[in-house]
Amino acid sequence: MKTVLMVAEKPSLAQSIAKILSKGNCTSRKGLNGACSVHEYTGSFQGQTVRFKMTSVCGHVMSLDFIGKYNNWDKVDPAELFSKALTEKKEANPKLNMVKFLQVEARGCDYVVLWLDCDKEGENICFEVLDAIEPVMSKGSGRERSVYRAKFSSITDTDIWKAMNGLGEPNRNEALSVDARQELDLRIGCAFTRFQTKYFQGKYGNLDSSLISFGPCQTPTLGFCVERHDKIQSFKPETYWVLQAKVFKGKDSPLTLDWNRVRVFDREVGQMFVNLTKTFLEAQVESVSKKEKAKQRPQALNTVEMLRVASSALGMGPQHTMQIAERLYTQGYISYPRTETTHYPENFDLKGTLEQQTNNPFWAEEVKALLSTGLNRPRKGTDAGDHPPITPMRAASERELGSDGWRLYDYITRHFIATVSQDCKYLQTTIDFNIGTEAFSCSGKTLISPGYTAVMPWQGIPLEEAMPACERGETFTVDEIKLLEKQTSPPDYLTEAELITLMEKHGIGTDASIPVHINNICQRNYVTVENGRKLKPTNLGIVLVHGYYKTDAELVLPTIRSAVEKQLTLISLGKANYQQVLQHTLDIFKRKFHYFVDSIPSMDELMEVSFSPIAATGKPLSRCGKCHRFMKYIQAKPSRLHCSHCDETYSLPQNGAIKLYKELRCPLDDFELVLWTSGARGKSYPLCPYCFSNPPFRDMKKGMGCNECTHPSCQHSLNSLGIGQCVECDSGVLVLDPISGPKWRMACNKCNVVVHFFEHAHRVQVAQESCDACDASLVAVDFNKIRTPLPAGETQHTGCVFCDLVFQDLVELKHATMRHRGGGARRGRGRGRGRRGNPKKPKDKMAALAAYFV
Repeated sequence: MKTVLMVAEKPSLAQSIAKILSKGNCTSRKGLNGACSVHEYTGSFQGQTVRFKMTSVCGHVMSLDFIGKYNNWDKVDPAELFSKALTEKKEANPKLNMVKFLQVEARGCDYVVLWLDCDKEGENICFEVLDAIEPVMSKGSGRERSVYRAKFSSITDTDIWKAMNGLGEPNRNEALSVDARQELDLRIGCAFTRFQTKYFQGKYGNLDSSLISFGPCQTPTLGFCVERHDKIQSFKPETYWVLQAKVFKGKDSPLTLDWNRVRVFDREVGQMFVNLTKTFLEAQVESVSKKEKAKQRPQALNTVEMLRVASSALGMGPQHTMQIAERLYTQGYISYPRTETTHYPENFDLKGTLEQQTNNPFWAEEVKALLSTGLNRPRKGTDAGDHPPITPMRAASERELGSDGWRLYDYITRHFIATVSQDCKYLQTTIDFNIGTEAFSCSGKTLISPGYTAVMPWQGIPLEEAMPACERGETFTVDEIKLLEKQTSPPDYLTEAELITLMEKHGIGTDASIPVHINNICQRNYVTVENGRKLKPTNLGIVLVHGYYKTDAELVLPTIRSAVEKQLTLISLGKANYQQVLQHTLDIFKRKFHYFVDSIPSMDELMEVSFSPIAATGKPLSRCGKCHRFMKYIQAKPSRLHCSHCDETYSLPQNGAIKLYKELRCPLDDFELVLWTSGARGKSYPLCPYCFSNPPFRDMKKGMGCNECTHPSCQHSLNSLGIGQCVECDSGVLVLDPISGPKWRMACNKCNVVVHFFEHAHRVQVAQESCDACDASLVAVDFNKIRTPLPAGETQHTGCVFCDLVFQDLVELKHATMRHRGGGARRGRGRGRGRRGNPKKPKDKMAALAAYFV
């Protein structure tokens, strides 16, 4: 029996598709990577009985990066990244072992059906999967087709079976357009980011950003926000005057009239009009017009409109919105949420989709009315040729979806119902008045038929007082006439919704990447999100954009990126050559990069005005090992130490506190050690500022503290303080924290495991000897005389933390409270003297400690 391997983009998607195709008769097991399951069943394929294996990846299998030596910021000229630097495809998440997992499952399979998301990124992942599995699949006859592509837009029985019965082929051109975008963004972004980060962080101490990043899409996105900020700052309010008249008829409430001249900018002219009209006690009705108007129902929903509404009406950021939408899609509640189309296909089952909503109490009445009277033909929109518009695929409740999930689903459903409803109809009444020679008017709206606003009430016609019944020639009594002084007001900061509109208009990013670019400028501390989801640029964001305008405006204007996006689209359509587009674009940006480097002093002039020199920032903390003067600790991101005498800057671990470590010095370079801690319930370890950036031994990597240092005799190193292999991760070693007493503990130098032991002991030391049973280093403990747990009042005992029966009840395993670690994350494997660096993992004793996890 032949075997068909089917691969989806996410585990939840694989499970849903397998359940539909197997009609619930599949068996499931975990894959070797623990993240992806494999669902197996027997069925029919291409007219033969086969065994199906349905599994998934977790997004991209591979990511593009430079080969090892080009990732060293200190040794590589950023200009080399445009052409000389070699790139390679690496596993996007090495911990998942996705390539090996796919190869194990694909070995011996005869066919593969690719159920990846049906967009350009999905096509790209198709070929990543194929590159991994084709070498291990069965080699059929040369003419036999073995690769199939499923095209679908929702997780419903109908759509999945339709896709299965109409399998096509993966699109190589669309995959190549994604490859081109990845390489352009990597080379251009890294070159500019590395240069300006090193240049400015080496000069200024209060930039408060770990990375001064540049992105071909990210930077124009920031440019829109700063452009609005500049308009606000340069705005000069202007005073103007408005003539306001109030009239009444009989006992009716007074009507406030609008002046047909609108406003004047000269007070004396305004006063002249007041004086002219005040001589008249009556206002004459010049005309009464009544006109029936319609407020159009919305077009079908696409991604950009969904993101706009979620931000402006639901208060949800674009990236958060997309995460929720993807979850609703994989669970089968909505159709594919990444689409540019606002037109339903001719064969779209509008009635069937609507019928699924008849039992929801929030809109059941409107749905039943539509089904009984007949659906209105949806407005004609744009067919981008990708996916149908976003629609609900099955009924749901808030209990099923959760708060934010329900709010987004609620909007998507209401929007869909509105597209097949009638337009909102209302009557607009306008009355024109003359008071002397001056013309005034007032108008009001009366609802005729709510139409689609019954299900989207926030777009309804507001209730207004009815306009008085009157005819041409009638007179009203003038109640008052006055001159109001007002001022023109500046525009407000861009909202996320307005920014999304600008990005779409100028072709910056795609419907899938727009949320990522907006999130990036927030993460980089270039803008802050204020009330109403308004984006206010920070000082750093403003100076960067002004600097780009000063050196090369095209770096921040949307024009070049928009042109590049058009070229990428042509690649996806097979109308442009991948290599030529790539080379041409890189040549342009390489020239721009060299000009930017030459022009950096003019950008630096703006930086000098806004930020403090690094030598004038921070507070003295520890002594430099070269000049023995105090270095300054700069807390602003990225936190670092700077020696103004040597003009050297040393990086530190991020997202924690740094303090002096007992004025002890590193035996290798004489730098004073500092202590990094993530808080009272977290981890802490000492480090040498020089060794942290300049690893002293071959088996050490940049960013390692003393708890990973392999110095053979230093009292602070892993060799002296390492106790045993971590009980959870495979590469970590549990290291004694020598200053943690009286609440003594040891912590893994890789993961966040912390072991508390021997509380109130006077002293805890790592002994030279090792445990015969597990190879862990023995620990010598000097207990408090009053609180000693030892028999007969003994105070001293040496034994194995894991195996010694005396110590067994004195050990408690916890997880440290860790904040996300930034650029100073520790990497690599710690190795100690002899057997200490890689002892056997303790078995029964520490396994039992799982009960103490908190």
